[in-house]
Amino acid sequence: MDWNVYGHEWAVDLLSSHVAGKRWRQAYLFVGPEGVGRRTLALRFAQALNCTQPPEPGGYCGVCRDCRQIAAMQHPDLSLVVPDEGHQDILIDQIRDLQHTIALAPYASAYRIALLPDFQHVTDQAQNALLKTLEEPPDKVILLLTVNAIERLLPTVISRCEVIRLRPASIGDTQLFLHETRGLEPEQAALIAHLSSGRIGTAIRMAENPEILASRQEGIERFLDLLPAKRYERFKAAEELSKSYDTARTNAVEAISFWLSFWRDVFVRASGTALPLVNVDLAAQVEETAAKLTESSARALVIAHEEALQHLDSNVNVRLLLETLLLKWPQLSVAAISK
Repeated sequence: MDWNVYGHEWAVDLLSSHVAGKRWRQAYLFVGPEGVGRRTLALRFAQALNCTQPPEPGGYCGVCRDCRQIAAMQHPDLSLVVPDEGHQDILIDQIRDLQHTIALAPYASAYRIALLPDFQHVTDQAQNALLKTLEEPPDKVILLLTVNAIERLLPTVISRCEVIRLRPASIGDTQLFLHETRGLEPEQAALIAHLSSGRIGTAIRMAENPEILASRQEGIERFLDLLPAKRYERFKAAEELSKSYDTARTNAVEAISFWLSFWRDVFVRASGTALPLVNVDLAAQVEETAAKLTESSARALVIAHEEALQHLDSNVNVRLLLETLLLKWPQLSVAAISK
């Protein structure tokens, strides 16, 4: 069965067999890291459920009106639930609105689909409200939830879903996929495969949007400039990243995510493990930095950056958080990147 989903063939086989045999569950929980293909697989499943001219049992055509509208997430029987503007989490009122909608018969297709992506961003009250629907779902309604970490959800919610755990592809398979299907040169394909850590969705976005790698290159140069910088220079960098209220949090997430990936690479080398680097194009800088740090100090830097990303989910002062984090960096000079 070809759902145009790479690396999750077992999940496609399982879900297509559910459709073909008309024995699906009424709630599915797709679990995996961001960019691994959770939402894509959920939408393919929704297409297979509602396709009006499937090429085979459990398949979807991709060209009928239902398939096209579901792919665009604009189908009248597809309800998309994401946090409202200005909020970080899905709230209980949104779940109540969803319950009113899915109580109605499908308008244009065989089944109503409720898609709740990134459902880890949800209040406990909203989860408890959804639990009633999971326990007594309306007829002809399928709920599709995606999360990056199952631990954020209530056990009672998890137990009422069919859990589909998605894992990244291997670096080698991702590189081959990019080379054969996207036409990337081997060196570029290898870099993106490592940067995406085998998350095919992330790899495709990087391949299709050159500005992502261009922005990363700027971030690398800024990072290497900051490593030997004095305190006032680091404070200035924190000010620059957080000076715009509208983009401060986004800028901070992007910067800290890259910093974290570098310090993780340093920790990998400092600890002597054989895990592959993420920033393979910075191998020389990683090796040089790891030689100057102890394993415990590298580990502490990784933990500090992970905690900083977690704090960004709450209402923190972004500039103060960045200043505090930058003060934890060692003051080191490393080789510049080759142009």
